[in-house]
Amino acid sequence: MVSAIDHINIVVDDIDSMSRFYSDVIGLSVFKKGRISGDWVDRIVGLKCVEAEVVFLSGVEGPNIELLKYLAPEGMRPDGLTTPNTKGLRHIAFRVNSIHGIVEACAQYGVSLRSEIQEVPTAQVPEEGDRKKRLVYFEDPEGTLLEFCSYEP
Repeated sequence: MVSAIDHINIVVDDIDSMSRFYSDVIGLSVFKKGRISGDWVDRIVGLKCVEAEVVFLSGVEGPNIELLKYLAPEGMRPDGLTTPNTKGLRHIAFRVNSIHGIVEACAQYGVSLRSEIQEVPTAQVPEEGDRKKRLVYFEDPEGTLLEFCSYEP
């Protein structure tokens, strides 16, 4: 049986700038960096001669984030990944204590949001006690769709 989600992998082009984004804006901490290669990873991912840089980030309750930059073989970026109704894994939602505070921090970093902060109708998504869910979508610098959500009075 599954006991937890271990990590979420995001394949990136620029591992240094993406590490800074996830540290500076999202507030995660780098806890390990390295390089992976060898037959074991080739077998797992189904590619040949894999070589990649990897950065592991933590700091949230739940799974770690694993940033992976493939040095070989070069990957592709398909169209439509930032469209919310594209099939497949579409976004990662980060729960925050103060959605207004993190949105202000994002603005200072130059992150543009997809909308103003939205309050979710309680008839559609249940409240947590007396707290209402608020959320906003945005993208990381390489186009991965992300969400901030909070449960506040």
